[in-house]
Amino acid sequence: MTRITFITHDGTETTVNAKVGDSVMQTARANNIDGIVAECGGSMACSTCHCYVADEWTDSFDAPSGSEQDMLDFAACEVRPGSRLTCQLQVTPQVDGLVVHLPESQI
Repeated sequence: MTRITFITHDGTETTVNAKVGDSVMQTARANNIDGIVAECGGSMACSTCHCYVADEWTDSFDAPSGSEQDMLDFAACEVRPGSRLTCQLQVTPQVDGLVVHLPESQI
């Protein structure tokens, strides 16, 4: 299993085990992580699974696609350099220890 730590806007940390092959969004939903709404269920048709990937982990993923960047324009909170949609981040053994910060609001 791969460990992922979710940090809410108020600093609350929750570390969970993620299944390789799932998305970070699927992991958040399976573990009832507050702050990931995922209204579209992972079809990249909303921005309610927006997160900020910790700086030390941004290079662990491919750059966001043009479609993902376009969808981030609809994020409820500030888009930053580490902003990603968790539905587009695949869990692999290489991201064991991943840290993602959650924005104050998704909607």
